[in-house]
Amino acid sequence: MRIALLSSFYPLRGGISQFNASMFAGLGKCHLVKAFSFSRQYPDFLFPGKTQYVTPEDEAMPVQAEALLDTVNPFTWLKTARAIRAWKPDLLVMKYWMSWFAPSLGYVARHCGCKSVVVLDNVIPHEAHWFDKPLTRYFLKGCTGFVSMSESVEKDLLSLRPDAPHTLLPHPLYSHFGTPLPREEAARILGLDPGRKTLLFFGLIREYKGLDILLEAFRELPQDYQLVIAGEPYGSFQKYQDLIDSLPGKDRVYVFPDYVRDSEVKRYFSAADVAVLPYRSATQSGISSIAYHFGVPLVVTDVGGLKGTIGARGTGIVAARPDPEIIRQEILRFFREPGVRENCLKAIDAEKRRLDWDVFCKNLTDFAATL
Repeated sequence: MRIALLSSFYPLRGGISQFNASMFAGLGKCHLVKAFSFSRQYPDFLFPGKTQYVTPEDEAMPVQAEALLDTVNPFTWLKTARAIRAWKPDLLVMKYWMSWFAPSLGYVARHCGCKSVVVLDNVIPHEAHWFDKPLTRYFLKGCTGFVSMSESVEKDLLSLRPDAPHTLLPHPLYSHFGTPLPREEAARILGLDPGRKTLLFFGLIREYKGLDILLEAFRELPQDYQLVIAGEPYGSFQKYQDLIDSLPGKDRVYVFPDYVRDSEVKRYFSAADVAVLPYRSATQSGISSIAYHFGVPLVVTDVGGLKGTIGARGTGIVAARPDPEIIRQEILRFFREPGVRENCLKAIDAEKRRLDWDVFCKNLTDFAATL
């Protein structure tokens, strides 16, 4: 099968690009695949991070992609559709995660000359606006089939397009971050106390991810706990810094407020006993896929698809609400209740076997063949 992939690819950076690079490699084992990417993903004034692109220090997986689509320039939408048609694919695969992309990707889907399958990260974004649903409906109507990676995304999809041909495939395991380090070595590199219980908050820092909730939960934890915060803030970090400064144990909070390069990811997860996702809203999380690779259990909130993808699988503990006291109690239970950690680690080993990229790509193409 000839498969065109249209989404974010190197030199664009971040979790979406990492996912696409892994999907490109997986599909390429059995099919002829060509990558098409954005010449401009977001205007700079709409991008709250430091940069959209890899830097010389990054070790992102390079993918040779034809960068054509400018989300702001409709003339490039036409150009991209023509280029894809000229390549004569049997299938177009796209990723969708926010309504900003609905007009450009929706146009290409309607004019690509083949059926299209969309891997949905979100249908309704975490930080919603009034225009999200109408734009997303336009996009969904132009596509042939859909892959959801959690039941909550599947539910959102069917709320906007009840007749959508769809399948549910779990988020595959990220495995390109290298092998784990010994815990003591990782702690030494990061300047941590290897004798303390280590909590990890990892990834881009955004309001919906609830870092402030975790900091309040940390306030009442005993002295033998430490917290590592690793990730680039989207916007100002000041309100979180003010919270940290107010903590009695502020010297046990370690902040690394920069984009984490691929080769550095293993430091943080190798040093961690548990990753905490105190999210206010969620669909699924790519952080869990990284955590599984490094054998790190999770404490998550009961929002979106986290309960179904983590709690039901036994790979972590689910806090009933994004509330500091509830999260604190679940963190304490993880370390104090006999067998909890051991059972999580056994479940993670099972997930490693299930969440394989080859399985994901085969299921995706098998689904596309039914359309």
